[in-house]
Amino acid sequence: MHFGPLGYEGGTTPIQRKTSFERSYNYGVHAVKQFPPLSLESLQLAIDTNRLDGSKPIDMASLCGTGVFQVDPEKNQFGFNLTSDGIDLFKAKVNIEVQWADEQTIAAVERNGGRITTAYYDLNSVVALSAPIKFFKSGIPIPRRLTPPANLLHFYIDPTNRGYLADPELVEQDRKVLAQKYGYELSQDFSSPVFNAHKDPRQIFYGLEPGWLISLQDKTIFKPNHPDLQQAYQS
Repeated sequence: MHFGPLGYEGGTTPIQRKTSFERSYNYGVHAVKQFPPLSLESLQLAIDTNRLDGSKPIDMASLCGTGVFQVDPEKNQFGFNLTSDGIDLFKAKVNIEVQWADEQTIAAVERNGGRITTAYYDLNSVVALSAPIKFFKSGIPIPRRLTPPANLLHFYIDPTNRGYLADPELVEQDRKVLAQKYGYELSQDFSSPVFNAHKDPRQIFYGLEPGWLISLQDKTIFKPNHPDLQQAYQS
């Protein structure tokens, strides 16, 4: 007896293909989510050349806004992997959010007194963040960020990865452990406004809530006032 591939539904369109939120990833390695590398050296250069403002939080939107770093959702790219290449050249104190980072990279950021968070974004969120101006011009309300898939959830709840879903107290404990391991003094000075900015797990853009519609032409923000819409975007 012949069985169709995983996800095949008797000739009808699979439910994974009907939804606009995620693609189907049942067709092999070529469909696995990709995280293009972004080196510490390139990040430092972007800050030194004023392509990035280190006094503001850095995320996928600001990185793609430089015109130098790109994420292409059509190639299954879901954000940046911050790598330790050029670690000796990295001197910036930043509040940065990326989608992947290893231990050495995390230590390099925190050694300079900075803060790093790894955060997941679903396909719709990546489309918005990778080209914010184009997205706002489309007239589409800001979507609600979805939770990570099961195979990535463990990464983003792990405090050693500085996951955005990790317990903040456990993150602080691991920051101390990492500082002792690599032999640097951990900075506790987060009084600068750049470190006060944070995102809710359902939020995509800093300072903008899901469901809001941004009109660049009118320089106006339209917010949903119907209770059902408010509940849908906040749940």
